[in-house]
Amino acid sequence: MKPNSPYLAATFLLLALSLPALAEKADREKPINLEADRISMDDVNKVQVFEGNVILTQGTLQIRTSKLVVTQDADGFQKGVATGGADGLARFRQKREGSSDYIEGEAERIVHHARDEKSEFFIRAWVKSGLDEIRGQYISYDALTEKYLVTNGGGESKSATGTAQARVRAIIQPKGKNAAEEPKGEPLTLKPSGTVAPR
Repeated sequence: MKPNSPYLAATFLLLALSLPALAEKADREKPINLEADRISMDDVNKVQVFEGNVILTQGTLQIRTSKLVVTQDADGFQKGVATGGADGLARFRQKREGSSDYIEGEAERIVHHARDEKSEFFIRAWVKSGLDEIRGQYISYDALTEKYLVTNGGGESKSATGTAQARVRAIIQPKGKNAAEEPKGEPLTLKPSGTVAPR
């Protein structure tokens, strides 16, 4: 299908959400650790291919997949392309800055760009942040700007159960529902000390 076709333009639903989901800032300064059943490396072209039960970890960022291809640019920034996994889905997870909550996602293919802290989810894409969720054929999550872009093409995608899914889906909780409630107790009451004499 052509990207500028009238049918596609009419059926694409673009959703830009500014959910409170800033990823853990310290992650970008951490080394990337990888585990797999098989590894092939090309040091000249800076390409590594990891296959079989692959786990990529960088700080709180974790990607689990069947196959991961990691490339490195001239500045040392890495890009990972994850395909497949349990139920044919690669999975992504990263801690939110200043919170114990995580951003989670899955898709048939996930691309993570370390340079700009952007993750893209292709086909059967799902991302959850706190209690908010989004689903679509394509999801882009930018950790620096805290924005999502979700699109879906003319009824061609399928949900995880195989049923037709022609629209983007989102669950957005009311403001404050994702935030942990402050413990409420008795107000602080000042009492005079019996052991300290006034001057």
